[in-house]
Amino acid sequence: MKRLIVTADDFGAAREVNEAVEAAHRGGILTAASLMVSAPAAADAIERARHMPSLRVGLHVVLVEGRPVLPASAVTHLVDASGAFRSDMVALGTLISFSRRARRQLAAEITAQFEAFRATGLALDHCNAHKHFHLHPVVGGLLAAIGGRFGLRAARIPLEPAHVLRKIERRTSWAPALLTTPFALLQRRRFRAAGLLAPDRIFGLQWSGQMTKERLLGLIRHLPRGLNEIYVHPATGPFAGAAPEYRYREEFDALMAPEIVAASRDASLRLGGFSDFLGPEPAARPDRSCAAMPAGGRSLM
Repeated sequence: MKRLIVTADDFGAAREVNEAVEAAHRGGILTAASLMVSAPAAADAIERARHMPSLRVGLHVVLVEGRPVLPASAVTHLVDASGAFRSDMVALGTLISFSRRARRQLAAEITAQFEAFRATGLALDHCNAHKHFHLHPVVGGLLAAIGGRFGLRAARIPLEPAHVLRKIERRTSWAPALLTTPFALLQRRRFRAAGLLAPDRIFGLQWSGQMTKERLLGLIRHLPRGLNEIYVHPATGPFAGAAPEYRYREEFDALMAPEIVAASRDASLRLGGFSDFLGPEPAARPDRSCAAMPAGGRSLM
């Protein structure tokens, strides 16, 4: 059986994002959304989610390029002079690796974001981090440890098999996966050891903000067996803070396209959120082809 979670990231970033999430869930194939609890339109997102109990909502932990839940004075190592999270992920990752104070502030902020999510009254479907910063072993470890206290049972692992992408676009590069695969494999093992459901593979890394109708349809048609997640960034129109290269409206239209809705109704495919796959049906064995493979076909695992 092919199992698929279709997740919208950045829920709460803007009203245009929230409108797209609601429409794509009600009339398209969107099954889940990841909420940014301190984003400008978070309150609007929460209100919409309360009226869509079938939408599975998780926590999109923001530690870069956003605003903290805690006062800036409580997370001085994590923010810049304006009180916003730092955008230099490499420098920040190095700092939290070696600074106990930075790690304490990081743990406090992650806890505050989980607490803010709990205060919404929404069921916690999953967790991931903005820009996939949870690939950092310290961040990933804190998400699992702190999330467990809030009932976290599932988390995203950014492990994308390039060989599937190449069935859709033959010139897709292997290079991006070469950088992230070792960290993703380690994090998946750690999450599963902590009792968290983690997908066998995800799609959206190489085509982040560029998930066109043709790409989405190709992924559904070539979807491997097991648990898969496709993550997208839909919006009904431009909004403040939007990434200039992202094709938000095209991603929204793809989720609603009749041919994609029809393809998702295939008898071999089951759609849902993370919590819909926590039951007795066991997760598929890890697909070893998720590891990046160079053109010669030799697995790096």
